[in-house]
Amino acid sequence: MEDMDIIRAYREKRHATCFRLLHDRYAAKIYSKAITMLRNEDEAEDATQEIFTKVFLNLGKFQGQSKFSTWVYSVTYNYCIDKIRKEKRSRALFADELDNPPDVEEEDDNDEELTRIQLNELRKVLNKLSDADRTLLLLKYKDGVKIKAIAEMLGKNESAVKMQLKRAKEKALKIHQKLFPAKSLS
Repeated sequence: MEDMDIIRAYREKRHATCFRLLHDRYAAKIYSKAITMLRNEDEAEDATQEIFTKVFLNLGKFQGQSKFSTWVYSVTYNYCIDKIRKEKRSRALFADELDNPPDVEEEDDNDEELTRIQLNELRKVLNKLSDADRTLLLLKYKDGVKIKAIAEMLGKNESAVKMQLKRAKEKALKIHQKLFPAKSLS
């Protein structure tokens, strides 16, 4: 069954089985994203439960304007960012998420420089970036989230996201040049 079919069935009959299907389909993905962002297993488990509570309570509001998976990802992202802000964490985020090099979409021909940075160098560079810039770069290049979906998540238009990405990439390259002057990417 497709997500929308399950959601329609849930709305009509309020069967717990329908929600359980959605839970089984997305729990691991939510937990994975939560542990990546929060970097704590207990907090990620709690976040997964809280996020599913939010999803459950707001399922009637989901109109299908975007994919359900995008909506769930957005709820997860926003919950985790809110949690991080509330706790005012200053430690570096997402270091564990860099086990795979970033993916480059065809639309970004000039992103080649970022992909040439060695993984250990990239970790150091990302740790020097602001949370917002780091998150944006990882959403785009690690998670492969399209600009349109990022714009929806952040409540911005696509051109604003593109400009923010451009600036984040420029900052990352400047930081790399400062940290590793002998390996200039220019």
